[in-house]
Amino acid sequence: MAQSSNSMQVYGYDLLLGLIAAFYVFMAPYTKVEESFNVQAMHDILYHQHHIEKYDHLEFPGVVPRTFIGSILVSTLASPFVLAASLLQFPKLYSLYAVRLVLGFIILSSLRFFRIQIRKNFGSQVEAFFVILTAIQFHMLFYCSRPLPNILAFGLVNLAYGYWFQKRFYAALNSLVFATIVFRCDILLLVSPLGLELLLSRSISLRKAVISCLIAACSFIGLTVMVDSVMWRRILWPELEVFWFNSVLNRSSEWGTHAFHWYFTSALPRSLLVAYPLSVLGLFLDRRIRMYVIPVLSFVTLYSKLPHKELRFIISSLPIFNLSAAIAASRIYNNRKKSLWKYLNIAMLGLFLISLGCTTLMFMASYENYPSGHALKVLHKMGHLEHNSNELWVHIDTFSAMNGISRFCENHAPWRYSKEEGIPLQEFQRRNFTYLLSEHAQRNGYKCLLSTTGFSGTRLHAGFPPILLVKKPKVFVHGNTNNNEIIHRSWPGC
Repeated sequence: MAQSSNSMQVYGYDLLLGLIAAFYVFMAPYTKVEESFNVQAMHDILYHQHHIEKYDHLEFPGVVPRTFIGSILVSTLASPFVLAASLLQFPKLYSLYAVRLVLGFIILSSLRFFRIQIRKNFGSQVEAFFVILTAIQFHMLFYCSRPLPNILAFGLVNLAYGYWFQKRFYAALNSLVFATIVFRCDILLLVSPLGLELLLSRSISLRKAVISCLIAACSFIGLTVMVDSVMWRRILWPELEVFWFNSVLNRSSEWGTHAFHWYFTSALPRSLLVAYPLSVLGLFLDRRIRMYVIPVLSFVTLYSKLPHKELRFIISSLPIFNLSAAIAASRIYNNRKKSLWKYLNIAMLGLFLISLGCTTLMFMASYENYPSGHALKVLHKMGHLEHNSNELWVHIDTFSAMNGISRFCENHAPWRYSKEEGIPLQEFQRRNFTYLLSEHAQRNGYKCLLSTTGFSGTRLHAGFPPILLVKKPKVFVHGNTNNNEIIHRSWPGC
């Protein structure tokens, strides 16, 4: 009994965070366009292995190349589960669960390493509040299993934070160099202020830091060039091309821009919730945290200069802000019996509940954010034809491919899939597709069989809950009118 209690004390926080992350995986397994490269790469590594000519990236290379290193690591660790699922003849969607759970395990393991250093440096109560704040936030645990370059880099950043707290400064810098060279070149915006602070505080020597980082950089460049040149069939360093595209050419702004203050007035408040005001308070309550917050705050500020902004770009900053918030929450809790602090404690508990409500709302919106994945699942369930002698040929338009469908969502024969782009409208009839997944409600020569809704916004409501989700039809499944079995079958309709 004592051993069981000790295990819960050691692994209880991991179990809590892991269960929440796994819940998000099973409830929202599908992926969007931002994740498409890595998720397709993981599929191809698992199912096509050394047959690189069959890989998706050769047909749909994307705007800039990305590294295969993260996909190879995750796929290798997930391969025993994928093999078991294949032997049991489970749909490929189970393999998507496997790779996402493995990635989530990697990221949460790196967060655990950092959390242990929090306990050693600030105490178990601050660690407890750090876990609570992380659990009631949405984005970190929802994204930790999503195969984004930002998330692969996030794992290395967590390791760097842990090394930083252990005073293993060169290891921290090398972890960030790894993340910068291989996964996200923008982590350079975190390496720079952190390295400068360590130099100014005389925690490292300039000569030794330059030598250490140069050796690490050359090693990691060699690794990514060696692996990715084979996979892309040309000599390249993927993150160098990403850096050139985003920073030198400033082409990323073609995907939308935000004001300089957007990270501070929108992204951080949404992702941190109650931890946002608490993180500011923590800076005043414990001066030790300032040396950790300043480089991370500089990272977000420097990133704000780039016009194209997304929350996932700064997700690596969240653990440090959560730590500052946990310090404030612990101080408020410890002083809760004092007059002024008592009211702060009541306000804090109220904000915890509001944060939990906001997280629930954001999860519900995200669940509805993959309409084409849900549409294809329904089609697989209802679309088998008794008199089909050849194949069921499904065309997936660009919108559907970007909003929930990957190769993990495809079924085996007789199903066949096309993602061909730029087909003229009149050409669909001549192609003789069995089904179409389209963002358009009407297609000549096809009958709309069903539609799936997607998240469209929120609106205030006079009753409970006070905020409701607005959903609209997003993806339409059409059937070929030349197929009598499709036409005469009962469908949900549009």
